[in-house]
Amino acid sequence: MKKLLLMFLVALLSACASGPGIDSTFTAVSQDSRVRYLVLHYTVLDSVASLRVLTQQAVSSHYLIDGAPDFKIYRLVNEDRRAYHAGLSSWKGNTSLNASSIGIEIVNLAFRETEQGRVWMPFPQEQIDRLIPLIKDIVKRHDIAPDRVLAHSDIAPQRKQDPGPMFPWKQLADAGLVSWPDEKLVAQRQNEFERRLPGVAWFQEKLAEHGFAIAQTGELDEATRNVVVVFQMKYRPAKFDGTLDAQTAAILDVLTSP
Repeated sequence: MKKLLLMFLVALLSACASGPGIDSTFTAVSQDSRVRYLVLHYTVLDSVASLRVLTQQAVSSHYLIDGAPDFKIYRLVNEDRRAYHAGLSSWKGNTSLNASSIGIEIVNLAFRETEQGRVWMPFPQEQIDRLIPLIKDIVKRHDIAPDRVLAHSDIAPQRKQDPGPMFPWKQLADAGLVSWPDEKLVAQRQNEFERRLPGVAWFQEKLAEHGFAIAQTGELDEATRNVVVVFQMKYRPAKFDGTLDAQTAAILDVLTSP
């Protein structure tokens, strides 16, 4: 009797541990990944501090790419779980992107202030060579479109600048990972816009069409300049002063054209 009771208890505990009986024979055709975006950041910290902050504090990311000498890739949060890397964020009308994105932090000190002005820190090529295969793997598995591989500054232009003007977006574009404007079309449109530059309202409308959360005020206010600066950082890093000029208009027009 005791033996039968023991067997019953073992069976009962096993059933509780495994949960309700679920039949996984059938799989629905109508489904896809919950991950829609990939967001790139710099840490503004060295390797040791980056690991400490991203594992022990309120901010986190799915991956961290270390600096020299090893350029090691750390997985800090499993992709099926939410990491806290995006914060208050928006892209093409979608908000709270932590829930639908994968975040990659890159060890980089951002910039240093000098007597000659701000000097931005470069990304070693070895670091980018580690990053690109990682992005390729993630976007393939989750079917993330190139226009959804983003900078932190894209989704939070009023408070973030990372990964900054030294990040080599063109390398990612050449690898087919991000959207990029055709240079010949940009040159053609630039000539047109140099003859007649659109007004602020046009820029705000196009920036919103591109994906930014931007108020349609018709005025060149600080918030609009902030968006223009991060747009220029990404697509024209040689000059990111927030000025509404013909080249910026041309790049924006090409990127938003069908």
